[in-house]
Amino acid sequence: MRELVVLGTASQVPTRYRNHNGYLLRWDDEVILFDPGEGTQRQMLMAGLAVTPIKRICITHFHGDHSLGLPGILQRISLDKVPHPVTVHYPGAGQQFYDRLRHATSYWDNAEIVASPLSGARCVVETPAGRLTALPLWHSLPTYGYRLDEPSGRRMVPSRLAEHGISGPAVGELQKAGRLGDVTLDQVSVEKPGQSFAFIMDTGLCDSVFELAAGVDLLVIESTFLTEDAEMAALVGHLTAAQAGAVAHESGVRKLVLTHFSQRYQDPSRFLEEARQSFAGEIVVAEDLGRVPVPPRRGATVG
Repeated sequence: MRELVVLGTASQVPTRYRNHNGYLLRWDDEVILFDPGEGTQRQMLMAGLAVTPIKRICITHFHGDHSLGLPGILQRISLDKVPHPVTVHYPGAGQQFYDRLRHATSYWDNAEIVASPLSGARCVVETPAGRLTALPLWHSLPTYGYRLDEPSGRRMVPSRLAEHGISGPAVGELQKAGRLGDVTLDQVSVEKPGQSFAFIMDTGLCDSVFELAAGVDLLVIESTFLTEDAEMAALVGHLTAAQAGAVAHESGVRKLVLTHFSQRYQDPSRFLEEARQSFAGEIVVAEDLGRVPVPPRRGATVG
């Protein structure tokens, strides 16, 4: 199962219909929680999600709408005695905020929480799901965006296996060793492209935005403002829906998820209209408790 569960889509101020930020990525066995804002624990309950599968938490920056839900999530992880370590990635420049949130109140600390502060121009972590890359963004305080890249694999081609008389357990031996006699793995298989995901919040346009988004299958990106307020967006380090659409177009994104909407706008269809001016692909205007599947894997070409 590979899908994004949207827990909250508001920006600075929640509304009657939009909670503060919160996004849970289910990527097979690697479950990652991004930017748990205030109320995330309850939103997970409403979405039918438990904290137990969470393997890591990624914080883009320490504004309240992106991190005030962290204490409740960590305490619930402890209450449920999650048996595996849970790694928390966050900007190291905000260490004092992490420390306060980590132990915001008294509770029995029964879980292994691994702090993983980010620093510098590029941070790369190898995970069971693939390579997790964090790049600094442009905002009013240190902020990082995240990208997950699954490594490419190989898909066996039955007709090629038959040509070489390989079947049954021999197929597994070939996959494991990369060669069986004079037959190599490349001769009987094609590349299976890995999937990719990017998460970009609270930033003005910068090189990292495009690097994170380049060619991803699923891009979750803030679109706090509409073009009518573009001057304000630039001033405070945010994007418009039109800019988010342009990023998706220029970066070759397959599916675009718009989120982090300012409470000043009442009609969400306007975000779609603006993004559609630049991006012709699939666009999702995120709604609380919505589920967005990762697009099907790109097909491998058999020569």
